[in-house]
Amino acid sequence: MQAPSVSVVIPAYNEGQRLPRFVAELTRVFLERSAPPVEFVVVDDGSTPEHAELQRASVNEAQARLTSEASPHQFTYVAAPRNQGKGSAIRLGWRHASAGVAWLAFLDADGAINAEEFHRLVELSASGTAKNVDVLAGSRILMAGRRVVRNLHRHLQGRIFATLTDANFKLHFYDTQCGVKFVRADLLRPLLDVLQEQRWLLDVELLVLLKRQGARFLEVPIDWEDFGGSKVIPGLDAARMLWGLMRLRRRLERVSLPTLRDALPEGGPHGQQ
Repeated sequence: MQAPSVSVVIPAYNEGQRLPRFVAELTRVFLERSAPPVEFVVVDDGSTPEHAELQRASVNEAQARLTSEASPHQFTYVAAPRNQGKGSAIRLGWRHASAGVAWLAFLDADGAINAEEFHRLVELSASGTAKNVDVLAGSRILMAGRRVVRNLHRHLQGRIFATLTDANFKLHFYDTQCGVKFVRADLLRPLLDVLQEQRWLLDVELLVLLKRQGARFLEVPIDWEDFGGSKVIPGLDAARMLWGLMRLRRRLERVSLPTLRDALPEGGPHGQQ
């Protein structure tokens, strides 16, 4: 089987209703359309038994279909020992990624970013556009040609959070929290032991550390639709995020990062001379 180019983690916590539909859609789209080989790693973040059973079954069914059609894509299922949060689940999945992948990615399990959009990003990761890019980050920017359907309260909360994030870290990102990101594997793997955020702030922590390593970013406007059922708790999670930003800033001021010379192949982030 051809080695995967992208390993994408799909963190799932009690997603027994939504995840099977999304996994089936991803399977259909990637069977119907050509794309670089993708390794889908579904990480069960300590779901209850009834949800875990449905999630695992959907992954097994998807892999059986891919195998029967001799597809280069593959699904695997990883069970965390207990619920620790989205960030923890993503890091666990990245540690299970195949050694030779070019990109490590994550994708939310709720289907707000649909299978067609994810396929578009996978193709973009192998295109000339991404040749000089280290991070491809989806962004919920409402603009011509893009469709973003989002609850007004969550949109306003997101804009406030983005403003505060930029004030603290100067990332100059429109949307740090969009649920799909691709990172060059050779840049990200040395940071796996440095990343600590268990939940929603993994995105910010990751982008801040990558910026310090000289990563080149590209925000990609995507189609996005809020289907409800979010794990975000209005008000409470906003307060947690604001406190979390201050705590994260203090912690990252003390973090020592591995040097690219020590952590990566000779020649820089892409192993090129």
